[in-house]
Amino acid sequence: MKNILLALVITAGIAGAHHGYAAFDTKSEVTFTGTVSDFHWTNPHCIVDFDVKDDKGEVRTWHGEMTSPAHLAPRGWTAATLESGDKVTITGYVGKNNVPSIWVTKITLPDGKELKVEAGN
Repeated sequence: MKNILLALVITAGIAGAHHGYAAFDTKSEVTFTGTVSDFHWTNPHCIVDFDVKDDKGEVRTWHGEMTSPAHLAPRGWTAATLESGDKVTITGYVGKNNVPSIWVTKITLPDGKELKVEAGN
């Protein structure tokens, strides 16, 4: 019984660590407007890759992480919600590791429609 309890405690700790935001700067949100280059409807996180032009006109591809398909589907998402070429505005927490990555908190389409990403928005 002691071993089972220990295994449960360790498993819970690992699961909690996985879903933390330690890799992202959660003190402030940033917003980018760009074009979807790819959308991955996969576990454990859905991924949206999108291209953003900087002030010099150079394109940089950003990697946006979201929650799982099981959490997005009740909010109306499907594997076809975002498609390559879609224009989007993405808000979220930028990665701390100087790599163009973002934890997505909000996605807005050109018509102003906001795609719900988390339960609170």
